Amino acid sequence: MLSACGKNNEDNNAASSPPATASASASASGGAAGGSTQEITVHAKNFEFDKKEIKLHVGDTVKLTLENTDGVHGLEVPDFNVNIKNGETATFTVDKAGTYDFNCSVQCGSGHDNMVGQIIVE
Repeated sequence: MLSACGKNNEDNNAASSPPATASASASASGGAAGGSTQEITVHAKNFEFDKKEIKLHVGDTVKLTLENTDGVHGLEVPDFNVNIKNGETATFTVDKAGTYDFNCSVQCGSGHDNMVGQIIVE
């Protein structure tokens, strides 16, 4: 089965699996002094995310949700073991300062490689 960016029938997406929750951390090393909960929704369309940079603090718990406004996309944050599809939410804690890349996890067409961003943890 091939997936591509473009218009789709939203009814087809409604039958997809229920939202996934991922628990992950950037590192096993300590230092997280306890942060706040950040609820972040990233909107994806052909061929960009509405957020190119997400700033967080060490210890924050993140509830990251993906909403596709155009096309079929996914959102992957490899360092936090997160890979979500439209309408899904992943929950994870950032426990180490650094810059972590995220990208579209669905091969969505000619602009796929432009669908990237960064999570900056201070």
